[in-house]
Amino acid sequence: MPTTSKTLYITGIPAGDALLQRDGTALLIGMLLDQQVPMEWAFTGPYTIKQRLGHCDAKKIAAMKMEKFVSVCCEKPAIHRFPASMAKRIYEMCEIIAEKYKGKGANIWKDVDDAEELRRRLRELPGYGEEKTEIFIALLGKRFGIRPKGWKVKAGVFSDTQPRSVADIYSPATLLKVRGFKKMQRAADVDKQDRPLARVPK
Repeated sequence: MPTTSKTLYITGIPAGDALLQRDGTALLIGMLLDQQVPMEWAFTGPYTIKQRLGHCDAKKIAAMKMEKFVSVCCEKPAIHRFPASMAKRIYEMCEIIAEKYKGKGANIWKDVDDAEELRRRLRELPGYGEEKTEIFIALLGKRFGIRPKGWKVKAGVFSDTQPRSVADIYSPATLLKVRGFKKMQRAADVDKQDRPLARVPK
């Protein structure tokens, strides 16, 4: 696996992947949507928004009425399994980016030297819990070479060499590896749930 590669291979749409590679706001939106739906669907969301609005600009989205933006995201095909609630999170995130980061998602990590500061900024965004933040820090480090001091610690297990998340996808082969890992993890979780409780000796 290359130590740094700005190549992403997630959506199956070359223009969709290119948008993620060049636009920090699009990348943040894709990561935000990456829950309870396949990765490809989630990360295609920014491209779908750009097709419908003509842009994926945080300032312009924040300037819209939230209801209008939600309706755009709910058009079929919807951007997510739960398009309305996720659209509201995107809108709120764009408001933060517009207000605090001059409308550019990439300014969240631009010139950040300390991974704890990067972690703090990401955790302020709607929908960015601990695990999602770790994955995004790993994504920046592995695919874009954004490696502030302590980034591996803040990325947790997602900084290792196991293909386990979107941070590890840069080719058709690595996409399949990550899919396989996720399938194995789901099977293990099901096995734990189905396993009978051990009897307590009397």
